[in-house]
Amino acid sequence: MEHPTLRSMVCFIALAAALALPACTGPARAPAPSLYERVGGREAIAAVVDDAIVNLAADERINRRFGNASIPRLRRNLVDLLCVRTGGPCTYGGASMADAHEGMQIRPGEFDALVEDIARSLDKFQVPAREQGEVLAILRQMKSAVIEH
Repeated sequence: MEHPTLRSMVCFIALAAALALPACTGPARAPAPSLYERVGGREAIAAVVDDAIVNLAADERINRRFGNASIPRLRRNLVDLLCVRTGGPCTYGGASMADAHEGMQIRPGEFDALVEDIARSLDKFQVPAREQGEVLAILRQMKSAVIEH
């Protein structure tokens, strides 16, 4: 038969160890902010898109591609797409990139011009280099779905 005092001590030590364990691991860390949060959220994305649309309209390498486009729809879809792809709480309701660009025969240089125009807007709004790189990488991931379809 076990000694009651010994059993109490074992229970006390086990409880003390269980309570001390979280202290040993350090304070709980908040999750890292998403790219969406780091770029400033939906308003910041919308401002960059608005400026990029101005750049696209002035860019002779690509502006003819947007001659018949519904600019409000283009804006909404691009804002929503970037919002979703950066981890924001938005919903993208547009077509897939492949479906949206089907039959357009967009050349790689035209796609690169669009990315450059968006990069200029990111620069204008002083988006930090790390975040710029991540946003531009997201855009570049879409290249194969956009060009030469």
